[in-house]
Amino acid sequence: MMTVGKLFLGAIAVAGALVATPALADVKAGVDAWAKGDFPRAITEWRPLAIAGDPDAQFNLAQAYKLGRGVPLDPALAESWFRKAALQGHLQAGDNYGLALFQAGKKTDALPWLEKSAARGEPRTQLVLGTMLFNGDGIPRDFPRAYALMTRASASGLQSAAQTLAQMDQYISSTDREKGTALAQRYALQASSATPPRETAAKAGGQASGRIDVPPSRIAETPRPTRVPPTVTPAPAKPTPAKPAPAKAVAAKPAPKPAPVKATGNWRVQLGAFRDQNNAETLWNTVRGKLRGAQPFYPKAGGVTRLQAGGFASKADATRACSAARVPCVIVAP
Repeated sequence: MMTVGKLFLGAIAVAGALVATPALADVKAGVDAWAKGDFPRAITEWRPLAIAGDPDAQFNLAQAYKLGRGVPLDPALAESWFRKAALQGHLQAGDNYGLALFQAGKKTDALPWLEKSAARGEPRTQLVLGTMLFNGDGIPRDFPRAYALMTRASASGLQSAAQTLAQMDQYISSTDREKGTALAQRYALQASSATPPRETAAKAGGQASGRIDVPPSRIAETPRPTRVPPTVTPAPAKPTPAKPAPAKAVAAKPAPKPAPVKATGNWRVQLGAFRDQNNAETLWNTVRGKLRGAQPFYPKAGGVTRLQAGGFASKADATRACSAARVPCVIVAP
């Protein structure tokens, strides 16, 4: 069984917090500077407020360190500022803090934050937690719950969750799938009946004056273990005892072997992405018989190894190869 890790993940919206009017103006001034691309000015506005304990400023500063805009790229400092804001109840900071801990390999510390975030319906944390449950990665394996969380993440439009869900379908039993589907429906009902988080911003003329937005960022801008879909090696089927051939039976002619896949061009198909190249090689050994003539490639992307097969002469050849492989795959143009 392989561990998660491709995904593209969703944008991050920033919720406001209860702040004094002068502080709010400074936070907003930083947001305006950020929107204009003046990142150093934004940092100048946010840093003193973050140090003073303003959760919005702390969250914004964490985003800056995560993206390396206006400050050096520093995942550790981003994690630290996310934590400060999360401990004050900043929900989006809590989402990002759990993901940052997971990416740093601190899965035990990440788990309670991921659980809270996934329970609120955050698709990225549902994807991560669902895959951890599927793989038994730092948490007891639970196929029905993994399937339920991945179903909810996929329903939100998260493409990587949809791809992972399709791969789960190949390995879990129909019983676990039915349990997971029923649990996903229960999660959906809970989400629809949940009371929205209290607006913490001060109100002015019916508007939330503390509501501020920072341009969205993606977790994909840091190493992305959450993008690797889980795969497992299915148990071998039990052999069916061969019946004795009747007397004087004429041996059947062997079926002709399918023509080998033409692999003479520069088109490829990507079959998965893995933190451990050994897992990529294991998947290749599983599908190589369906892609005769194709060659494996293992390009690196940060801490992830991608499994690609090539080279096909055209997009049509690559598409046929995807169908032959019978695993989720993506066409890679030259």
